Amino acid sequence: MGEGSVNVNRLTVTISLLTVVAVGAGCSAINTRDGRAGSGEGQTSGGASGEASGGASGEASGGASGQGGAPDLGGVDVGATGTGGEGSAGAGGSCVTQTSAASLQPVYLAFAFDVSGSMGQGDKEWHDKEAKWDPVVAATKQFFSDPASSGLTASLTFFPDEKDVRCTLEAYAAPDVPLTPLPSDAFKDALDAIEPKSSRDWRGGTPTAWVMEGTIGFIEAARQENPGKYAIVLVTDGYPQDCDEESNSIDAVVADAREALAKDISTYVIGVENPPIEGAPDTLSDLHEIAAAGGTEEAILIDTGNPSQTTAAFKAAVDRIRGAAVSCTMEIPPAPDGRTFDKEKVRVLHTTEGSDTPTALAYDQSCATEGAWRYDDPASPTQIELCPGACDTIQADVQATLSVDFTCESVIVVPR
Repeated sequence: MGEGSVNVNRLTVTISLLTVVAVGAGCSAINTRDGRAGSGEGQTSGGASGEASGGASGEASGGASGQGGAPDLGGVDVGATGTGGEGSAGAGGSCVTQTSAASLQPVYLAFAFDVSGSMGQGDKEWHDKEAKWDPVVAATKQFFSDPASSGLTASLTFFPDEKDVRCTLEAYAAPDVPLTPLPSDAFKDALDAIEPKSSRDWRGGTPTAWVMEGTIGFIEAARQENPGKYAIVLVTDGYPQDCDEESNSIDAVVADAREALAKDISTYVIGVENPPIEGAPDTLSDLHEIAAAGGTEEAILIDTGNPSQTTAAFKAAVDRIRGAAVSCTMEIPPAPDGRTFDKEKVRVLHTTEGSDTPTALAYDQSCATEGAWRYDDPASPTQIELCPGACDTIQADVQATLSVDFTCESVIVVPR
């Protein structure tokens, strides 16, 4: 796409990795002070009172006996653990907590933004710039510059393009603002630059099908360099118009949204209503078909007439999309210290914003349990997926964190 890879500020989750460190066994323990082996009166490999393989009386290689102490999070008891190498000793060994990092899939939002004359040219009473363009643009700028959008990456494509090329795929093959980590002022600058200075500067036509096809192609190319979760956000105030009817109809756009969804690209639709003026036509009802085909159920329709309320409603709409777009999938990190990954020694924890206490999520490969997680492929897993209930919780609390315990003992049963 010309810009190369982007520096994505990913939502980071903490992965707690519990590994077993052998510290000797019973009568064959080695006294590290003088190298003697034998029964060693008072010696224990688990760190009990007496000499231990870790050195001084009462010390074990995993830390002092009784240090650590983790809350009971359900499942199989694998022993209390601490951080920084501390852990409670058990018979013949102890668990030592290590920390690694993993990320939820990065999220990319490709905005297709309607700049046609009906957004504010003033040629008709309901084409009111103060009622439509101004409040919608104000809310759009807020979204792109909002620190709460951190962790997302977005692009922005205006449509229609100039008259001679507006009904071509090439016109929308590259966005006006390339994929850019949020927050960013680049979008504000682009919106300021595209704003018509007079009624003569507004562009005509609404080539929705062409911008959809161009955006899908752009996403497919971008995903080769930057894998992640992609979605289209279509912002428009009306049905497709101009170009030829067959190539630029609601049916054509619905087909595009369906094709995008088949490629794992969702389509969100924000429709900007005409002001409540007598004679103003309904130009949005069919947009629900596009959203449904794109996997997002229905379009979000924004009332106009009161600019401040329109700004607030539009901001709420994009905030809703921001939450819904948060990925609920993460890669399973490599097992620590070159150990072999055991899919049944995994526990997933969720910590809400403002809390220090994690809550264990249940494992349920069928996702029949509320607030559960599963593997992408139980036979050979590479990703952890949150089931719908747990996913909704994460999407509603974008500051929440996840952690994954790689435990010393089996804590789940994965179907064969």
